This record gives sequence, structure tokens and C-alpha cells, in this order.
Amino acid sequence: MRHLFALSLAACIGASALPPVAQAQEFPVRPIRIIANQSAGGISDIFIRAVAEELHKRWGQPVVVENRPGGRENIGVRACQDSAPDGYTVCILYSDALVYNPHLFKKLPFDINGVQPMTNLFSILQTLVASADLKVKSLDELVALSKAKPGTLNYTTPVYAAVAMMTKLQQEKGADWVRVPFKGGGDAVTSILSGTTQITIVGEGNLTSYIRAGKMTPLAMVNNIRSQNFPDVPTLAEAGYNGPPSKASFGLFAPKGVARPIIDKYVAEVGKIVNDPAFAERNLKARSLVAAINTPEAYAKELEKDRAEAAEVVKDAGLEVQ
Repeated sequence: MRHLFALSLAACIGASALPPVAQAQEFPVRPIRIIANQSAGGISDIFIRAVAEELHKRWGQPVVVENRPGGRENIGVRACQDSAPDGYTVCILYSDALVYNPHLFKKLPFDINGVQPMTNLFSILQTLVASADLKVKSLDELVALSKAKPGTLNYTTPVYAAVAMMTKLQQEKGADWVRVPFKGGGDAVTSILSGTTQITIVGEGNLTSYIRAGKMTPLAMVNNIRSQNFPDVPTLAEAGYNGPPSKASFGLFAPKGVARPIIDKYVAEVGKIVNDPAFAERNLKARSLVAAINTPEAYAKELEKDRAEAAEVVKDAGLEVQ
């Protein structure tokens, strides 16, 4: 037993003594965990499981996705931050947790610098839809209905820019609706289908089949980008709204301290996966996602810029700080 322990200890010491580049060349030698700060079944969950499957094929190690939703995405960020910085835990995080939450919480349960950006993965085409039961065909009709039936409509969205938009519509047009928080895109769809909520703003990929089945009515594209799947749906700007559009992106992060060669290995491999035409057709285009792969430095600058803009959005919309 002592002999085996000595061998294991020696192996660990030998591995830790390797230079970072050598460690990256050997990486990975055991299973990988990917923490997701959204619930299972949503568009980001489906996407990252497809990436995990490809990484397993390419690297020969199991890749397990662990969902840590809740707390306005803060729970997943905290779990990422608290993980060992050895490269065997990486995270797919909804960027709003790092962009908007610093302005919406008096005290965050995580350090904003406790996770390091690796690469932006994709942006989501966000769609404002209403339950078909409401029988509205435009954003103006939805506003009018909310005035006619005050206190009866509610909406769900994980997108703070969308919350700002809905708040501004209330202020400018006298709309009457209430936000109902939820954990992810999958939950939002379930909520609409069950009749718990009547309006939602989530990724189009979560909604496509239900829109085509006539169960939901698309009213506007929140990113101000027309959809290839539903080209007749106007953008927010075309619908007469001039507020901030939603970027709604998901990125790959690691706990602070992961060796740069390992970060680079992830970025290179995930970039190859996401940009592969067959993978992109199945997991991006078909789900209304737009690839956004970039470098750690570019992604860090992007997040910093978005965080500064978010401060203005929160202020203008009068969003409540918790």
C-alpha cells in the first residue's frame, strides 16, 4: 500500500513539475466537466452537449455537462469560480451574468475576475413571442391588449436587455405586464405551453417548432436581425422600438489560474468544432445561433465594453438593484 502511495505521489509530483506547454500536450488524461449556468433542455444546454460529444471523440476522454441554473445565473458562475484551475472544469456561461449582474446586485456571490474568458461561442437570435391564445399579431396589438386587460399578462426572459425593453415599453406606451423570473430557455417554453405565462423572449431555437405548430406567435426579433426561419417577423426597430437590442451570447470560461497553453488548446479545438460546416448546420444554423468564436483577449475586451453599456441600460430602464 505504501509502495502504491509513493508511486502515485511521485507521479503527481512529476506531472506538476512539467512545464505548462508539456502539460497542455498531455492534456487531457481524465474526464472533463463542463458547468452550465442554464437549465437542462435550453438552447445553450443542447449546444454544449453537442460540443462535449465532439470533444470526447477528439480527445478520448468523457466530457460531462453539469447544469447549475438559478440565482440569475450567479450560481453557475460561482461554481465555475470555485472549481480547481486545472483545466478539467470549464464552463459555458450566459454573458449577462458577467455583464448585467454587476449592476443589478449590491453584492455578487462571485468575484468578477474569478473566471477567465476563453472564447465567445455564439449569439442567439432572440424572439419576442406571445401565446397563440392571446390572438395578437404584432407588438402594438400586444401592448393594446395589456392595456385592455391590466394585471393579467406576464412575461419571462433571461435577457436583461429584453427586461429593459419591456420596462421601457411600459413607461412609453403604458403597457401593463409583469416579469416572472425563470431559470432558462427550456423553462420559458414550458411556462408558455402550460399557460403560466403568456409572453416570452428567448432564443428562437427554443421556439421554432412551436411557432410552426401555431402554438406561439412571433412578434419581433429582439437582436434587430431578421430571422431566416421567419423572414416576415419584423425587428424591434421595424416595430417602432428604438431602445437597446439584445446581444444574448454564451461564452466558454475557466476558473482563474488555468495555464494559458490549456486555454489555447480548448479555444483551438472548440473553434474547429464550431466552425465545422456539418456541425454548424446542425447545431448553429438550425437553432438560430450565430457563431462568435474569438480569442481570450478579444472576448475579455468585448465583455468589458458590454459591461459598461449595461450600466447605462440598467440606469435608463430603472431596473431594481438587489
